[in-house]
Amino acid sequence: MKTKNPFENSDTNKRYYTYDCYLKRRFGKKCVKIALDGGFTCPNIDGTISYGGCIFCSEKGSGDHTPPCNIPLAEQFELGKKFIENKWNDVFYIPYFQAHTNTYAPIEILKQKFEQAITLPDTVGISISTRPDCLENNVVDYLADLSQRTYLTVELGLQSANDKTLSLINRGHNYAQFADGFNKLKEKGINVCIHIINGLPGESYKDMMHTAHCVAELSPHALKIHLLYILKNTPLATMYEQGKFAELSREEYVRLVCDQLEILPKDIVIERVTGDGVKDDLIAPLWSTQKTIVTNEIDKEFVKRGTFQGFLC
Repeated sequence: MKTKNPFENSDTNKRYYTYDCYLKRRFGKKCVKIALDGGFTCPNIDGTISYGGCIFCSEKGSGDHTPPCNIPLAEQFELGKKFIENKWNDVFYIPYFQAHTNTYAPIEILKQKFEQAITLPDTVGISISTRPDCLENNVVDYLADLSQRTYLTVELGLQSANDKTLSLINRGHNYAQFADGFNKLKEKGINVCIHIINGLPGESYKDMMHTAHCVAELSPHALKIHLLYILKNTPLATMYEQGKFAELSREEYVRLVCDQLEILPKDIVIERVTGDGVKDDLIAPLWSTQKTIVTNEIDKEFVKRGTFQGFLC
C-alpha cells in the first residue's frame, strides 16, 4: 500500500496546503497580498440588512490593516509595496480588497476599481472580499469574466455553519443563503476562499467541527481559519466583559485546527490558520499576537499525531 505523503502540498514543514506553496507553484515565485480599502460599506452597517455590522467587526470592517480609504488605490498599493520590500525582494503582488463588502456597489464602480487594480505593476491576480448576499447576477457575470483574465479569488465570510450562531453575531444571513451565494460563484468557475472563525460565543467543539465538515462538503478553492479575537469598542467586547463567553486557550485552538484540517480535502488551499487583531485594540486572547508560536504549535501537533490535512478524508 502506498504511504501517504504529509508534505505532498507543501514546500516547507507544513502538513497542510499552504497558500504560499500554491502561489509559488502557480506563478514561479513568492506572491504577496496588498490589502486595499476601496471605500465600500456593508448592508449590515448601512441599515439595508442591519446596523452596526457583525458583533466582532471593528469600525474598519475587518480592514484594520488597510490604509485610509481616502487615499487613491494606486497610492495605497505603493504604500503596501514599500512595506513588503522591507521583507522580500522580487515578488509578485495580489491586490486585496479587504475592508467591508467589496461587491456592494453599482457594477460601474466595481469595474472601475477592479480593472484599475489588475493593471497595477507586478500584479498576478486580485482578491475580493464580500458577502454571499451581495452577489447580483450581473456582478457574478462580471467576476466570471474577470476570472478569465487574471487569477481571481472571491473571499466569502461564512464564519459559522450554525444558524443560531449566525443570528447571535448579527451576520445577517443564514447558512442556506451562504451556500446559495457560494454555488453561484462556483458554477461560474470562480475561485472562492471561505472564511471561518473558531471560538465564536456559544459554540461547542461539535459546532466548530460541523462548520469544518460543511466546508469540506462545499470543497472551495481555499479556506481561511480565523481565531476569534475580541477588539475594543465592539458588541463582542461588551459580551466578553459581561462574562457571557470565554476565549479559547492556545492549546484548545491548536488541537481544534488540526482536527479540522484532518477532515478537509488535501487540495483545499489553506490561506491562514489563525488571525490577529490590531494590538492596541486587542482585549483577548493575548496569545493571539504570537502568530509564529501558534503556527509552530500546529506543526508540532501534527507531528505528534502523525497526521496531516486530508488524513481522515
